[in-house]
Amino acid sequence: MRLILPLLACLAIAPAAMAQTATAPATTAAAPVTTSTGLIYQSLKGGSGESPKATDTVKVHYRGSFPDGKEFDSSYKRGEPTEFPLNRVIPCWTEGVQRMKPGGKARLTCPPAIAYGARGAGNVIPPNATLNFEIELISVKR
Repeated sequence: MRLILPLLACLAIAPAAMAQTATAPATTAAAPVTTSTGLIYQSLKGGSGESPKATDTVKVHYRGSFPDGKEFDSSYKRGEPTEFPLNRVIPCWTEGVQRMKPGGKARLTCPPAIAYGARGAGNVIPPNATLNFEIELISVKR
């Protein structure tokens, strides 16, 4: 009898727990997609509303790193998001952020051809560097 009561309690709870698991939203990131330009785009969190156009101004939080994980820039560390016209940044960002919706988060892997290419960027980005960005799209201004 002592073994039956706990077993019955488990059987009563299990269906409710299973139903809750079945209806919970997925928390895993979407599979990465490689575009014709070589951009690798991975949605980490969906957003809502309209995606920005290249001519829109966007407000984002972001973190930039090299393939070895070394961070070279972060709006999070500066403590405030940044805002810019989407067509005034590296092509990787113009292409990748247009796939996002406000409130969404994505990871972009940018090959050199659509990042800073052979010229690099100052003393921060070396020539022909592949760059990784984690971007959170906060808002879009048309």
